[in-house]
Amino acid sequence: MENTASPFGPQMQQPLPNASAVLALGIISFVGCCCYGLPGVVCAIIALVLYSKDIQLYSANPDMYTASSYSNLRTGRICAIIGLIPSILYILFVLFIIFTAGIGALTHPDEFIRQFQR
Repeated sequence: MENTASPFGPQMQQPLPNASAVLALGIISFVGCCCYGLPGVVCAIIALVLYSKDIQLYSANPDMYTASSYSNLRTGRICAIIGLIPSILYILFVLFIIFTAGIGALTHPDEFIRQFQR
């Protein structure tokens, strides 16, 4: 029977380095979709990038990391995805409104100017 124990004693499990950050950014991205969508998109993208780095670490050696940090990592990813979708939809809605108002101002500039002269 081969001894697989480390010569330096048992190794302690450690949390994933960015698990808390991914969870926090995922929650902020969900809340940030109410602020014209831009903070939500930025936080969600950062959270997803950090998630991909940590999941590679976890895949390489899952016994080295705690289960709770892995759970936080997965929850943060879900929150980031949920926050990203309404943020993108809100940005598209705002751009649509700006575009249609701009087209309206360009097609009828006299009415647009009179509206602000009252």
